[in-house]
Amino acid sequence: MTLIFEHHITFDPTLNDISNTALAVLCASLKETEYALSTSQIKQAISKGALWLTRGKHTQRLRRVKKALLPTDKLHFYYNEAVLASEVTDARLISDEGKYSVWYKPFGMLSQGSKWSDHCTIARFAQQHLTPERPVFIVHRLDKAATGLILIAHSKKAARALTNMFESRSTTGNLLAKNYQIIVHGNHSTNPQPQIISSEVDEKAARSIFTCLAYDRTHDQSLISVKIDTGRKHQIRIHAASIGFPVVGDRLHGIANSDSTKNLQLCAVSLSFICPFSTEQGQPIQKKFEIPDALKLSFV
Repeated sequence: MTLIFEHHITFDPTLNDISNTALAVLCASLKETEYALSTSQIKQAISKGALWLTRGKHTQRLRRVKKALLPTDKLHFYYNEAVLASEVTDARLISDEGKYSVWYKPFGMLSQGSKWSDHCTIARFAQQHLTPERPVFIVHRLDKAATGLILIAHSKKAARALTNMFESRSTTGNLLAKNYQIIVHGNHSTNPQPQIISSEVDEKAARSIFTCLAYDRTHDQSLISVKIDTGRKHQIRIHAASIGFPVVGDRLHGIANSDSTKNLQLCAVSLSFICPFSTEQGQPIQKKFEIPDALKLSFV
């Protein structure tokens, strides 16, 4: 059975005759419970983001096992054996622009972590692999099951500017453009090209433009290029299913049990926008990023 538990401690130095480091306090406290974890297991869980520290009104993830605790500090330890054992393929840096970077997120990697861990997130991967090391702020999300480009800011100011750009894309013309590829069940080439889908998602306006790139007769699947003018949750997957062409590997909106061994065939292949940080001879610069062809979708 998978071991899952939470353990919360309020540090009181008058009740402890041990070191006041986070690791020592946590290990001593856990020994008084039924959870038989070794020191190495605890340290590994901490390195993967399972420990949080509350000091005053602020709570944040804590990795420094030798962090000295102050009276009334609170430790929150979230242990989920299955989550901590998770592994994912490495992300790939597409471009480092200084104030922000663009990455390829593989299947299964999360955009952000949970209270249980953050070791399988693009945010943590970027923290560990960027040179020089910088703060990391997620600007937008990509589903765990999807692959493709994701933008990461490296300061609060840059994060605000880029987030505003994403949130206002529907009213700023061509300031921001995101292109995707999907592989769907069925022959989409027989539909009007391009096909515009404008049905609401979660009772909000949503617009997607589908263009068939190729059809695989053997597997009865189509490769489709998708442009979106809005960014509703699961918009592409919902729109594809609504017109009778569910995305291959979509266990939520697709064909039940037909894709149990398939990863979701949805990839964010390119991203372009007017850079809010740089100009050339006083004029805004259009930035465009695209993943290598080898990372794009293809028929198996």
